[in-house]
Amino acid sequence: MGGKTEALDKRTFVQRWLPHPMLTLLLIVLWILLLNAFSVGGLLMGAVLGIVIPRVTSTFWPERPPIRAYGKAFVYMGLVLWDVVVANLHVTRLILFRRTDQLHVRWVTLPIELRSPEAITVLAGTITMTPGTVSCDLSADGRSLLVHCLDAPDAEEAVRQMKERYEARLMEIFP
Repeated sequence: MGGKTEALDKRTFVQRWLPHPMLTLLLIVLWILLLNAFSVGGLLMGAVLGIVIPRVTSTFWPERPPIRAYGKAFVYMGLVLWDVVVANLHVTRLILFRRTDQLHVRWVTLPIELRSPEAITVLAGTITMTPGTVSCDLSADGRSLLVHCLDAPDAEEAVRQMKERYEARLMEIFP
């Protein structure tokens, strides 16, 4: 019986000091990347930040975001990174080679089927991070996002692309 209690004590200890271990790891890696050089002092400072920040903010995280498929989440991150690069090139081309009166600037309403607050936040953040689009407002009922598009000749096509490219994948990742 002592073995089970000891295991629970260790788990409680780890959850107490590392409430969000992936966030801790991410903060350490980001700190080292920001330093642009590896050193033991930098690693220790990253570890301190990686432990302190999640502990201090843990009260704002009542429960961990539910994720169904971590593999699909990593694929999604790669897709978003790719889309950000491609959209940067597209927006650069628009700015340099098109007159402003040739742009099809418009607001579109993106109906969403996602219900998880985390999934909706990721969708809105993804749209905003992708150059040329900004998610501006979530409807009061949480069923649509208002999105500003820099160049969208066809509003329905813009909505279809956002739903297929991002929302459909997020529905597989979040419950």
